[in-house]
Amino acid sequence: MCGRYATSRTSNRLNDDFGTTLADAEDTIGADYNMAPTKRAPLVIARAAADSAAVTRELTTAKWGLVPSWAKDPAIGNKMINARSETVDEKPSYKRAFAKRRAVVPVDGFYEWYQGPDTGGGKPPKQPFFITPGDSGMGLAGLYEFWKPRNEPDAEWLVSFTILTTAAEGEDGRIHDRAPFVVPPEHLDAWLDPAPHPRDELFGLLAPATPGLLQAWPVSTAVNNVRNNGPELVEPLAPE
Repeated sequence: MCGRYATSRTSNRLNDDFGTTLADAEDTIGADYNMAPTKRAPLVIARAAADSAAVTRELTTAKWGLVPSWAKDPAIGNKMINARSETVDEKPSYKRAFAKRRAVVPVDGFYEWYQGPDTGGGKPPKQPFFITPGDSGMGLAGLYEFWKPRNEPDAEWLVSFTILTTAAEGEDGRIHDRAPFVVPPEHLDAWLDPAPHPRDELFGLLAPATPGLLQAWPVSTAVNNVRNNGPELVEPLAPE
């Protein structure tokens, strides 16, 4: 799964990298090296113009943890930070978003925790790793939804998102059995297109976050506490 990540690019940098404009309702986006579920995070979506068929990319922010439009309580999103790609087009919580509300989640990299084997003295503490393509950052495949209370028609819409995951391979599989999908830059338009597309066509646009694409290194256990935040969290541990 992907349960924590780092995102440090400014709104100007994200606009340049993803060819977006900043949504009018959003303030300047800042860095977060310990992005956790329920936080608001930068999100790239495609919006169709009201007066034409033109589609433009927009940079906005959304709450991490998808809240389906039919949900009675938005707290359901706390458990919906990841969507399994194997069943995403079947689950009521995700299938409508998968059909027409696909998104890209800008990240520098993500964290996973490795559980070492029990060598007779009990399992050792989990070791966090930072998994990243390097300085360029990347965009993870996501879905987003709109929600507001049914008995409050004048309430503001809550925008929330989830990250698509797949089975991990190679070294990523040794660290954790699930990994997020990456949207290569050349496939941004096709993935974000709000028109329906066949499942196989959509997943043909994505690449699993595998060792051939990314590098991984151990980092400080300070990342375990969501109150800790700063670039030091992604620095490799010094060799012992």
